[in-house]
Amino acid sequence: MKEAAVLMDEAAVKRAVTRISHEIIEKNEGLENIAIIGIQRRGVSMAKMIRENLEQIEGIKVPLGILDITFYRDDLSKLSAHPVVNGTHIPFDVNNTKIILVDDVLFTGRTIRSAIDNIFDMGRPACIQLAILIDRGHRQLPFRADYVGKNVPTSIHESIKVAFDDVDGKTNVVLNKEAE
Repeated sequence: MKEAAVLMDEAAVKRAVTRISHEIIEKNEGLENIAIIGIQRRGVSMAKMIRENLEQIEGIKVPLGILDITFYRDDLSKLSAHPVVNGTHIPFDVNNTKIILVDDVLFTGRTIRSAIDNIFDMGRPACIQLAILIDRGHRQLPFRADYVGKNVPTSIHESIKVAFDDVDGKTNVVLNKEAE
């Protein structure tokens, strides 16, 4: 049996995303030539929150894309005979654009590698910056987020579940611990 601990409630998630939004503006000295891409599913929810914050703060529209990495995964054969594809929609040219890639949890780095491969198949961005709500460690690939909501050192046997209202009907972050 697993026990769960709430790491972030809705208010804490919103504060973290707001801070990340300000850090994006600060690091890039504004929003010129910036576009956001959220990784399906919960990375899209977070990307929408960031986009809304950026547009409120700076008063300009920021392009938003949705990326499904299903067919870029290195474990596709282990997923299912019929994997669920949620769709990719990138309504802007990635060439020479500063891309803010957004996902909910950074763990091994394999999702990010797949996302970057997918983006480079579309063109060559000026740069890719990574925004993550939770960095839980255990990297297998050399990726580090530029923007992190919260660092949560975990055991390899623990799991992090991020929930967003538009997908899950609530917003929070929960740590699931394996019972001993």
